[in-house]
This record gives sequence, C-alpha cells and structure tokens, in this order.
Amino acid sequence: MKKTVLIMTALLAVSLSACSLGNKSKENKEMKKVLVAYFSASGVTKGVAQQLAEVAGADLHEISPTVPYTEADLDWRDKQSRSTLEMQDKSSRPAITAKLKNMKDYDVIYVGFPIWWYTCPTIINTFMESYDMKGKTVIPFATSGGSTITKACDDLRATYPDVNWKEGRLLNRVKKEDLAAWVKTFQPQ
Repeated sequence: MKKTVLIMTALLAVSLSACSLGNKSKENKEMKKVLVAYFSASGVTKGVAQQLAEVAGADLHEISPTVPYTEADLDWRDKQSRSTLEMQDKSSRPAITAKLKNMKDYDVIYVGFPIWWYTCPTIINTFMESYDMKGKTVIPFATSGGSTITKACDDLRATYPDVNWKEGRLLNRVKKEDLAAWVKTFQPQ
C-alpha cells in the first residue's frame, strides 16, 4: 500500500511539473517582445507602420535619416538625386538618428519601408547593420506605387543570412483586419 501511494505521489508530482513547464513554455511564446521599425519618406509607410504596431501590440520606432530627404532628394527621375545616387551605390549607408538602446530585448521585428528601385532603400541596411540581429525573427513589409516586395526580401535574405526571416508582404491600402490576420500567422498557437 505504501509503495502504491509513493508511486502515485511521484506520478502526480511529475504530471504537475510537466504541466507547469508546458504553461511556462506557452507563456514565454506569448510574451515575445515585438517592434515595428520603419522608414517612411512620404508618410505612407508610416501610416501602415502605426496601424501594424497597434494590431501587433508592438513598440514603434521610426528609422530616421540624420539628413532628412527633401522632395528633390526623392525625385527618382533625376539621375543625380540623392535617392538615385544612394540606390546606385550598394555600399551606401545613410546615417540614422535615434539608435535603439534596447534592441536586444526584441524577439520579433517588423521592418517597413517604401520600395525604391524594386528593393529596400539603403537606409534599411544602415538599420540592419546597427544592431546584432542574429537569430532574431524579422518580417519585412513595404509600400509601393507599382513594385512587389519580392526582390527586397530576396536582397535582405542574401545580405543578412543570420537573421530568421519570415515572408514579407506589400501592405498598400491595407485594412486593420487584414493586418490582424497577417500578424496572427506569426504568433505561436
């Protein structure tokens, strides 16, 4: 009888312990810290980023150039405009302001940008190289007048292979419920 009670007690302790570990694991998955970082030249990407941060329950961080872009800088038809010259130079890394001091705290980072010349602006490379992103989950999103996000995602994966990239998405004129459904695909079940 004593032996049976001891065995039952041991089994109960193991069961409770396993349940406790399962709950902690679930809590850890649910408690991932999320950031929405974005660069916006005209305000379109900013609007999407704000909605995304709200839907994802994420912190919001603007990737701001030290020298703001003027309308002339953004004239893609001018072969001497700042944006054209930056995009032609693969080593271009425009300086950014307000570096995050707590990047290590984030597990999931949505990175947003407008599509320039079929890819992400070089300031996104500045952002990516300003932090240790190894092992972090990074999800690109973009806005565009006519391009897809495919080349931008391919370029980012090739340039930063140590990052846990998730499939990016073009978010033009997106509704909050569509954002919520998209965000849900990245959350643990």
